[in-house]
Amino acid sequence: MNPKRLKIGIACYPTYGGSGVLATELGIALADEGHEIHFMSYESPFRLTEFHSNIFYHQVGVQEYPLFKYPPYALALATTMAEVCDLHDLDIMHVHYAIPHLVSANLARQMLVGRDVKVVATLHGTDVTIVGNDPSYRRVMRFSLEQADGVTAVSSYLKNETYRTVGTSCPIQVIPNFVDLERFNVQPCPEASKLRQENERVLIHVSNFRPVKRVTDIIEATAQVAKSHPVRLLMVGDGPDRPAAEKRARELGISDAVCFLGSQDNIEKILPCADLFLLPSQFESFGLSALEAMACGVPVIATASGGLSEVVEDERTGKLFPVGDIEAFSLAIKDLLDDDSKLKSFGTAARDRAKELFRIDSVIPQYMEFYRKILTEDSGIGTQEVGTT
Repeated sequence: MNPKRLKIGIACYPTYGGSGVLATELGIALADEGHEIHFMSYESPFRLTEFHSNIFYHQVGVQEYPLFKYPPYALALATTMAEVCDLHDLDIMHVHYAIPHLVSANLARQMLVGRDVKVVATLHGTDVTIVGNDPSYRRVMRFSLEQADGVTAVSSYLKNETYRTVGTSCPIQVIPNFVDLERFNVQPCPEASKLRQENERVLIHVSNFRPVKRVTDIIEATAQVAKSHPVRLLMVGDGPDRPAAEKRARELGISDAVCFLGSQDNIEKILPCADLFLLPSQFESFGLSALEAMACGVPVIATASGGLSEVVEDERTGKLFPVGDIEAFSLAIKDLLDDDSKLKSFGTAARDRAKELFRIDSVIPQYMEFYRKILTEDSGIGTQEVGTT
């Protein structure tokens, strides 16, 4: 292994969501530093939009067969991983979201006779709090984590939740999500600025519209705010709860004030035109979309759940409220919309916090140090000490 150039395989879900975003952005950043990156998934990651000479994509194909009620994607992924490791002599397989990627990586490693490929996993949230909490998966997840050479989590909350939920004893290192401050900045895109009508304040939400995001709470709160403030709500993303949110907007008579923009590849062009970012999730392991908004100088109104309090500083970079409390949610929005000075200072503080704690050029070295440690240890993760929060 050349110590200055690593060959890294990355497996992730390619869809709109925090784990896929982080995995893709990490791969791009590592490729920019000269490392060779091999993405493996059933589709190309949605943020992998430009050609890079150090980035390669390997599609995982799954055979349709009448006896398979559910296509065995985990097995097809393991085969692809083993083949890519053999053909390209990978040093590390870094998987994002434990099930099924970590199971597949451990299986692929067993198929590689005479080769020592390290397996690293990053936990992102619902792979622990939902999948890992399911009795159908808990045991295989615990086994897979303890077979890995290294495990990271995106927040201290998620690290502790993994120990509590999965019951694993493996060491977990916290490496937070990150943001590219040059890409996510305070300059609004002229085209996106057209979404704002005269005298309107713009609220924005970005997610995959799963039930955990509680997107109808946003509609409810916006309807309350709209009674006293001219607002426009931008709903960016798509998913199973979008129809319910659209229906609720019609029922509350605010359809004209709500724009469902669908999935957008260049969210950094839309975020800066907003006054507030809304994230009323049931829980978030970190809240990457909130961080990206903060990097654009947009204060965040979010629930005090999971790892969000590690990202959003209450009453400085935004406001935190209890899950499901629509009144507190709407009051938090109104409080900032009514005070331009506070809104501006919160936006400045949000950008400063992103710069201080989560900038890409300070987090990527943490991953590199983690890789180097794993690669130089004889017995992998078992030789590390369990870290503290």
